[in-house]
Amino acid sequence: MKTSQLILMIQNGEFDQIFIKLYGKHRLEYQKERYINISKCFESLYGDREVNLFSVPGRSEISGNHTDHNHGKVIAASLDIDIIAVASPLEENIIKIKSAGYRESVTGLDFLDTDKVKKGCSSSLVAGVADYFVKNGYNAGGFCAYTTSDVIMGSGISSSAAFEVMVGNILNFYYNKGNTSPVELAKAGKYAENEFFGKPCGLMDQLACAVGGFCYMDFADPAFPFVEKLTFNPLDYGYSLCLINTGGSHAKLTDEYASLPEEMKNIASYYSKPVLRTVSKADFLADIPVLRQKFGDRAVLRAFHYFEENDRVEAQRKAIKEKDIDSFFENVTKSGNSSFKYLQNVFCVKSPEEQGLSLALALCDRMNVISRVHGGGFAGTVQAWVKTGFAEEFSKVIEGVFGKDSVLTLNIRPYGAIMFDEANIYQKGRE
Repeated sequence: MKTSQLILMIQNGEFDQIFIKLYGKHRLEYQKERYINISKCFESLYGDREVNLFSVPGRSEISGNHTDHNHGKVIAASLDIDIIAVASPLEENIIKIKSAGYRESVTGLDFLDTDKVKKGCSSSLVAGVADYFVKNGYNAGGFCAYTTSDVIMGSGISSSAAFEVMVGNILNFYYNKGNTSPVELAKAGKYAENEFFGKPCGLMDQLACAVGGFCYMDFADPAFPFVEKLTFNPLDYGYSLCLINTGGSHAKLTDEYASLPEEMKNIASYYSKPVLRTVSKADFLADIPVLRQKFGDRAVLRAFHYFEENDRVEAQRKAIKEKDIDSFFENVTKSGNSSFKYLQNVFCVKSPEEQGLSLALALCDRMNVISRVHGGGFAGTVQAWVKTGFAEEFSKVIEGVFGKDSVLTLNIRPYGAIMFDEANIYQKGRE
């Protein structure tokens, strides 16, 4: 359909049922306005073209905090906030993307080379995803797109991963008949971020965004991760997921983040192994006296977190399959406690006066709300599971400390990277 027709169909309610599936009835009017606005923006920039709608969600890690870089196990879930795009294929071998609030990115596809892109910008991510497609036997071609996102940057819900997967998602449906798997979309995003953008990220964020729903991931072989989509929604048990934005900055925390995988790998090096996944837990426990002397107590504690966290992920997986909400939340709490005490990524020891995450966790404890550090840690967000009838009072208390709109109330979204029309949602591998 053309952009002008799309706008009329949304205005007339023809997309209402699809929007309700994706976002819930309570957000219908907001989403209609959002999609109408982005369609008008596309039309004003690129003309009244034949277009399609695409969506990729943000994600929240549930268990497995800082284990993927040592080939560990993770459970994550996609959220009902997303990056959306109105897109149209182009005959020219060029990708044009205008994201709301940013300048248009224009990326030529004829000469994709890591040495010929500017590191750290969106066009490098576009080039990287396209390069992965070409080098791995998939097709890539031109398109123009207008995007907007409510996956908040710096909130630990993977705004960059969602963007990367979006680029691959559009290439998938336009040039590969929708046959590129979610795992391949995730790999394309990781490749783009590592090789073209210049950031040494893992695969977990992109996988969670691409697959959707609750997602179990085992990175024993990172090149071929085992991925299992799980059906589970805590909202069915009366709980909503809230993210508390404490307002902390990640700007000076690069060394802190780098120390987490580094210290775990230091422990692994004692056994001549590259990562902890290939180290025996029994050997580690027996060798703690010598390991603490050689690498320090913090490295030992972080390794202890790694081994216990892998076990917790399996317990979480079992609880989700058995719909055991009590065991599910018991392990959420244990994961959070381990991150605080052993992994030690709730505050930075160099700035002890800044402990926004610790304060948010304390407030949650005071209100008997299940909570844990969210994402990378040290600053940013806390994950809280709030009973639906208590959400308003909870938000009032938290926002009284961290400011207006510091609480984001979300739901689990069962869909990952998709294309959709007024009647259907299309996702490779969707049950």
